[in-house]
Amino acid sequence: MRILGINALFHDPAAALVVDGRTVCAAEEERFSRRKHGKRPVPFSAWEMPEKAAAWCLRQAGLGPGDLDAVIYSFDPALARPADEMGLDDPWDHLRLTYAAQAPGFLKAALPGLDPAVVRFVPHHMAHAASAAFAAPDAESCSVLVLDGRGESTSHLAARRVQDKLEPLYGQRLPHSLGLVYEELTAHLGFLRSSDEFKVMALASYGRPRMLDEIRRHVHPTGDGGFRATGVPWAELCPPRRPDEPWNEAHADVAASAQACLEETLLDLVRWLHGRTHDSVLALAGGVALNCVANARIAREGPFDRVWAQPAAGDAGTALGGALLYAADGGDRPRPMPGADLGRGWSDAELEAWLKRARVPYERPADIAETVAEALAGNAIVAWFQGRSEYGPRALGHRSLLAHPGHPGNLERLNDVKGREQFRPVAPMVLAERAGTIFDGPLPSPYMLFVHDVAPEWRERIPAVVHVDGTARIQTVDPADEPLVARMLTAFERRTGLPVVVNTSLNTAGRPMVDDPRDALECFGSTPVDLLAIGPFAVRRDRLFTTGPAAATEREADR
Repeated sequence: MRILGINALFHDPAAALVVDGRTVCAAEEERFSRRKHGKRPVPFSAWEMPEKAAAWCLRQAGLGPGDLDAVIYSFDPALARPADEMGLDDPWDHLRLTYAAQAPGFLKAALPGLDPAVVRFVPHHMAHAASAAFAAPDAESCSVLVLDGRGESTSHLAARRVQDKLEPLYGQRLPHSLGLVYEELTAHLGFLRSSDEFKVMALASYGRPRMLDEIRRHVHPTGDGGFRATGVPWAELCPPRRPDEPWNEAHADVAASAQACLEETLLDLVRWLHGRTHDSVLALAGGVALNCVANARIAREGPFDRVWAQPAAGDAGTALGGALLYAADGGDRPRPMPGADLGRGWSDAELEAWLKRARVPYERPADIAETVAEALAGNAIVAWFQGRSEYGPRALGHRSLLAHPGHPGNLERLNDVKGREQFRPVAPMVLAERAGTIFDGPLPSPYMLFVHDVAPEWRERIPAVVHVDGTARIQTVDPADEPLVARMLTAFERRTGLPVVVNTSLNTAGRPMVDDPRDALECFGSTPVDLLAIGPFAVRRDRLFTTGPAAATEREADR
């Protein structure tokens, strides 16, 4: 079957294509529209479809809308209840549900030629669960835990995969929601709700959990697979912060307290789930599964032998999960996702055409990996644009900013380049075979979804990637999966003795990750990045902005 998955209702609209149980491609609408998260998660935007992402998925596979056997929408309005009945204060939620029910018509308008009769609704959290259970490698029998802000009427799902069937075990009814509680704190601390929750996680490392007991009164497990999570009096714990104000000790302490409470509750949930299933593998999805600190604690202290988190764990991942779930129910055996690089890519000839059209000086070195390693060893900042773009919020060696980890000032330097808060860390990428001697935590970690303790003897050697608490959110690189990145890391170590390179997303604050060549050139031209490695080509800042007759002649010769 040819199945197009769609996520559209709340935020992170996305599309994914599954053919005969195999993931062909997946992309988020923000990478095309250049609107962070695609849209704000308000009822008035619920009608918007991921038109560009869906159209691209079909073109990628050489299909038209009329060729699809099914289009899966990852929310089932028939399961939803009015907001006031669920204890949610959202007087316009009925508009969201109306738009959801009209999704077949909206999709027909977005994809001319589509028969709206092929549109199917699947429960939101079942789509999340399928995105983890069916996409995870070697997990034909596994437990699944989903936690986010909300679905139709729940905020959580515990489930189990056995072969190609997904069995729900427990769902926590709204208004109790760990995701919504964390969103409330995000807004209280002056960050953007449903967008900046990762900033709260980073800020927590600077604080002490001295408010934990008070938060526990409102957020705690119930022992039956569920929890209570609502009504936290944030204003009584610390004053709210305006977005333009600096953070203080109280803000860090309330973040640390909330993070600790979240982790405690999650551990209780996974222990209950393991007691029901006795599986060795746990698969995670939902926005809460992007909390890499909590994931690491689950892996370290929980009862499961292996924990796997969906790299597109947020709502974008439900596009893929919905398609995989429908494939499994229809008899197509779902296959593990081949990696996170499921988005757009360009041939060398196409990239060179972009460079010529932009009239920028460029070169084609013998090996771009060696050129980048040489630049990084000289403490350059490199914009790295290679292969197909990532699905999900993490830069995983396809749309990255790279730097030398041995210079402590590079953390501040990169945060300045990106225009973001200085308390936020950057991540290391490391060859999988070298990771165990430097980092202590779940290995391999190809999707940057766990934090690892940095070995004491390495903290002074790679200070730019060590967070204030002595941890790092690492990405391990397998040469079989990422040969170009692995070659670059090897070349960098040969020059510096360090098997680690700084990796952060190729974007600036408030903007989506770079996706196409135009995005890459615009980002490179507007930020103090020294080298753009785009496919096999290199664009150097010192040549791009050289002036004078000689430079003009040289640029003309390059063309």
